[in-house]
Amino acid sequence: MAGNCSRVLCGLQAVDTELTVDSVEWCPLEGCRRLLACGTYQLRAAEDQAGLNADGPQVRLGRLYLYSFSDNAADPLAEVQRRDTDAILDMKWCHIPVASHALLGLANASGSIELLRLVQSEKSSYILQPISSLTLEENCLSLSLDWSTGKPERARNQPLKIISSDSKGQLHLLMVNETTAELQPVASWPAHHYEAWITAFNYWQTELLYSGGDDGLLKGWDTRMLGTAIFTSKRHTMGVCSIQSSPHQEHVLATGSYDEHVLLWDTRNMKQPFADTPAQGGVWRLKWHPVYHHLLLAACMHGGFKILNCQKATEKQEVTVLASQTLPHSLVYGADWSWYSPTRPSSSWSFAPNGVEAPTADQYHLKVAEESPAPSLERISDHSEEGPAEERNRVELKASFLPLTEDMRSQLPPTAKACDPILYPGGTDSDNILLATCSFYDHVLHLWKWGAN
Repeated sequence: MAGNCSRVLCGLQAVDTELTVDSVEWCPLEGCRRLLACGTYQLRAAEDQAGLNADGPQVRLGRLYLYSFSDNAADPLAEVQRRDTDAILDMKWCHIPVASHALLGLANASGSIELLRLVQSEKSSYILQPISSLTLEENCLSLSLDWSTGKPERARNQPLKIISSDSKGQLHLLMVNETTAELQPVASWPAHHYEAWITAFNYWQTELLYSGGDDGLLKGWDTRMLGTAIFTSKRHTMGVCSIQSSPHQEHVLATGSYDEHVLLWDTRNMKQPFADTPAQGGVWRLKWHPVYHHLLLAACMHGGFKILNCQKATEKQEVTVLASQTLPHSLVYGADWSWYSPTRPSSSWSFAPNGVEAPTADQYHLKVAEESPAPSLERISDHSEEGPAEERNRVELKASFLPLTEDMRSQLPPTAKACDPILYPGGTDSDNILLATCSFYDHVLHLWKWGAN
């Protein structure tokens, strides 16, 4: 993004999802990037259900929607599928095809993880078909999940894994058979005293993972020695409900909480975050942009959503808010960047020659450096005295957020042109970035364009 570029957030469409909506995810796989999945969670008392005992348990309803984006339509999002399910608490696409299909994972109110595969329908559209499911725990909610493939260049010898958290404070590690897409339980262990709202992999070293709970704790785990946290942080003052490892910068981790703060961490020193940004709302989801490595999207519940610029965070300058949108009388729970960008007239840029989408930044990743709301045993080492190694790591982390230089641009492949903004953190004034958010009480899925003024 050009630092001097004036950009405007524009609402393109508002879709009534009928049920309260809490999760939205754009497909990251080439050829499927126009597809958007949306999940709902509707808590309904038994007396509201015809024929049910008023003294019975509450009923949690869910529905999975699949939409397709069109550049030129008056309403760009067209519904291509709806499927009634258990209430959906979280969903994530796998970043690699499995058994030749795109896979979507759901964490649902029955305590299960469900996998659905994307298949082409008779009408040359796409639909999601259930392919496997695994109940992790009875009488609880599966609250979150993450795939181990948050960055495309996963080592071939690394198994495909899912980590999930539940309402009893537990974490569940699963393996996915890459031939059949069957789920295989590996380990489960208690992690938090109350709801484990969120868990996520370190995408650069997937033996490591993180979790956050309603006990206000952020924890780190090593799957090679389960049962004991490798660190416990009390830096957040309320329940920790969002975590994402940066897919672009190896040692950067973002966390958010009901305490209305977004924290950025260097995972080599989890004693203190290197940036702390007020969000004016509980931070339910955080998403790094798939290309522009300094952009962070935050779903801030009653505070709406925010686009944060983390470019100068490692220079001990504040994270800046590039765009903010509040939605009165609602809670923004879900938010996600699109991997696809709407085309512009020929006088502006196109993605790549012959209409082929440009490669993602992960494929040509260039490093500047040489590389609701209980005590716990803290195992955080003291790094107050910074030695040569720590100083070098700090410099590398700072350098990794810098924009591409002309020398770096010259190293890009021949198909990567200066007019292809999907490759360039510097961007152009004609960039258009799509994102989607979902707001809970008014059951609306919003489509937004963030573009040049």
